[in-house]
Amino acid sequence: VRRYVGTTPEAVRLLESPQAPIVLLPQRKDTSIAPNVAPGQARLGFMLPYTPLHLLLLEPAEGFPEVLVMTSGNLSEEPILRDNEAAREKLAGIADAFLMHDRPIHMRVDDSVVTLVEEQRYFTRRARGYAPNPIRVQSDLPQILAVGPQMKNTFCLTREHYAFLSHHIGEMENWETYQDFQSGVRHYEDLFRIHPAAIACDLHPDYLTTQYARARSAQEGLPLFPVQHHHAHLAAGMLENDIPPEQKTTGLIFDGTGYGTDGTIWGGEVLVGNCAAFERRYSLRLLPLPGGEAAIRKPARMALSLLWALGLPWEPNLPPVKVLPPMEQTALWNQLEKGINTPQTSSMGRLFDAIAALLGVREEITYEAQAAIELEALADPVETGYYPWKIEGSQMDPAPVVNALLQDWQKGVSVPVLSARFHNSVAQLALDLALRIRAELGLHQIVLSGGVWQNQCLLERTLSLFRSNNIQPLLHRQMPPNDGCVAFGQAMIAAYRFENQKE
Repeated sequence: VRRYVGTTPEAVRLLESPQAPIVLLPQRKDTSIAPNVAPGQARLGFMLPYTPLHLLLLEPAEGFPEVLVMTSGNLSEEPILRDNEAAREKLAGIADAFLMHDRPIHMRVDDSVVTLVEEQRYFTRRARGYAPNPIRVQSDLPQILAVGPQMKNTFCLTREHYAFLSHHIGEMENWETYQDFQSGVRHYEDLFRIHPAAIACDLHPDYLTTQYARARSAQEGLPLFPVQHHHAHLAAGMLENDIPPEQKTTGLIFDGTGYGTDGTIWGGEVLVGNCAAFERRYSLRLLPLPGGEAAIRKPARMALSLLWALGLPWEPNLPPVKVLPPMEQTALWNQLEKGINTPQTSSMGRLFDAIAALLGVREEITYEAQAAIELEALADPVETGYYPWKIEGSQMDPAPVVNALLQDWQKGVSVPVLSARFHNSVAQLALDLALRIRAELGLHQIVLSGGVWQNQCLLERTLSLFRSNNIQPLLHRQMPPNDGCVAFGQAMIAAYRFENQKE
């Protein structure tokens, strides 16, 4: 492994641990790993054999490769296959051979994925090896089922001082995954002898998990607690760090998508609150999301939407203008002008997408967060420059950042330098917000939660600024900062409200 990536003592400990997760580590230059194994990535994920069968299969022989490229046994967007016949049928066009077993697979469980932040474990995906080990909390919890979000779904069951956060189930966008979710809930309830007294779900009415929660609540006569997505992120960060559920805490929740209480799509939020309630103290300026999912899949659309919102011209030499055909540009302009199928979003994740497209890094994606990941991979590690934000009232306006970035791009400043300056700008924004909250409310502990905080470049620069200004960051260490932590937050909020409701 050391031949291909940089390692540290903690990385080696994780690789050799009984949990044997995939560990994301910085790729060395000029290795023999083909670039198309992980295109546009600065890190590679390595995993060692962790079962006797693996050791037998991978036993080195003459001419045997040092490294194998592994992938999960499923078609894209579908759950991992666990049935022999289904595998033969669905993977026949992909796999040259199958190793079968006469012992059926009971539960699908993905590999866990971790990285290192400040030489400590930081989850991207919590699954095999870690789930269903409980997360211990200070409060004595009632028996609650929290069904989690739509993306990166996990669910959570609680009893006594334990929260049983499930393995990663994934995107709830097809029938197979939904069935997986339901069987997982039944399995955990049986395993831990939990009979929920209440159910928690996301505020979004169309999520499959929300519909499951509503149906089960009605069928079994259980109280239902809908929880705002980013409030769940805040609660998850608080309780994981042993902050009491009634204590007021601040969270910088930088995320991709979450249904807001005002009907818009949130994702760039500064929340102040506890398990009882929250206040949206600051938020990113609302931007149009033309076509909804279409703008997420095609960051070029998001980039032109950003320019339109800021009153900036679509210059012919800009990468997204070059990429989108004139007919699509005309349709997009009309869509923005007339507000047709154009929800509003305060998402920090979408802003990263737009910047990546403006700089020509990625105009269309093939997997979630690809544009932001590739933008991060390019960031110059020694660049310290940044651009100022405008904070007016409760709004964080990126207009000065975008203007300055485009001016530097037109001057020929390199993309790695521009990427680093944008990351530095967001880190400086995080510091500014934390200092404002401390001055206004006297709070110095800040939860950093949401998928954007998987960006290691941004996170490490923010942590450095926080520590030099005596601000205490509260990070996720037992679960991912992405939506994989939402079910835990839902459960903590519902447990608190349920207990207080009884009183």
